Amino acid sequence: MTIDIDENYLLGQLKALLAISSPTGYTDEIVHYCSRELERLGLHPELTRRGAIRAIRQGSRRRGARAMVTHLDTLGAQVKFIKDNGRLELVPIGHWSARFAEGARVTIFSSKGSFRGTILPLKASGHTFNDEVDTLPVGWRYVELRIDALTHSLQETRALGIDVGDTVAIDPTPEFLDNGFINSRHLDNKAGVAIALAAIEALERAGAATPVDTHWLFTIAEEVGVGASSVITADVASMLAIDNGTTAPGQNSSEFGVTIAMADQSGPFDYHLTKKLVDLCKVEEIPYQKDVFRYYRSDSASAIEAGHDVRTSLVTFGVDASHGYERIHTDALLSVAKLVGAFAVSPVEIQRDLQPISGVEGFTHQPTELADQPHPTPAEAKAASHAGND
Repeated sequence: MTIDIDENYLLGQLKALLAISSPTGYTDEIVHYCSRELERLGLHPELTRRGAIRAIRQGSRRRGARAMVTHLDTLGAQVKFIKDNGRLELVPIGHWSARFAEGARVTIFSSKGSFRGTILPLKASGHTFNDEVDTLPVGWRYVELRIDALTHSLQETRALGIDVGDTVAIDPTPEFLDNGFINSRHLDNKAGVAIALAAIEALERAGAATPVDTHWLFTIAEEVGVGASSVITADVASMLAIDNGTTAPGQNSSEFGVTIAMADQSGPFDYHLTKKLVDLCKVEEIPYQKDVFRYYRSDSASAIEAGHDVRTSLVTFGVDASHGYERIHTDALLSVAKLVGAFAVSPVEIQRDLQPISGVEGFTHQPTELADQPHPTPAEAKAASHAGND
């Protein structure tokens, strides 16, 4: 069954999600938004104490369920110190370089309300510092947050209600181009959430049946490594994470089609589940490529580290300049959403996975046979040998 993804719905959700600030630790409002949208689509979201969402779309059986996981939280910053001049020293929320913070417009969430401001290098005026503007090192120690309020001292800033520990949200500044390119901060992972919602919308619109329950999971602390550690139930046998892939020199990811991750820094993804995704791409004629991420982890890693015995995989939309000034293309979003929908309705092939523990009967095999190779004639072998010595 081919799942028809509504492009306008997907892009509309992405725009709406980008408009809601949600750095890790300040995700309540986006949890409310996502929960309302899931209810509108006909699902019944359940929330953990801190706000991770689980919405189960019922299938033919409960055991051996599949989970689709993505995260609502984004990068951000936090007030580390109020300086004597009233400006703010920051520490990052999540792993991102201060190089991409310089010049960012931001919102500071204080106990007395929100304030606007700009992150600037300590030496921001060329008219004052001349070439020192260009020689200042890059790092969070070398930037400060200028608050758009009347303050020139530590006491005046504190009087505003701003204090150490306050959350700073970075403006996404999205731009959707007619040629399909999308530029914005926080496409990691607002785009993944939009993909999940678009897949749900397509499944509901088609009245699609699934062989097992599908658990749609939306986590709130992936950027700091927690992710899907506490929202998975024992019924889940396999989990597909939806996140960004890194299009950069030395990587095989692309801003087009689906990028299927074979491994990240936590190790290889499940062989059988990953192979199934590749096979689905071939059957559904979804363009794809594979990649390995060395400095990357996702919700899948946090689930395994928390002790969940689930098969894990990761499908990604290629992001240029990830964790910086990010860019994606609509083609990848639609491709990933189509694959997610295809996986949801695909048959369960490993029946043993319906039980958390069972005997060896029915346990999977991985191919170990020698590959078929052509046997060259002596003349062909001699020609190949001479070619290699040229």
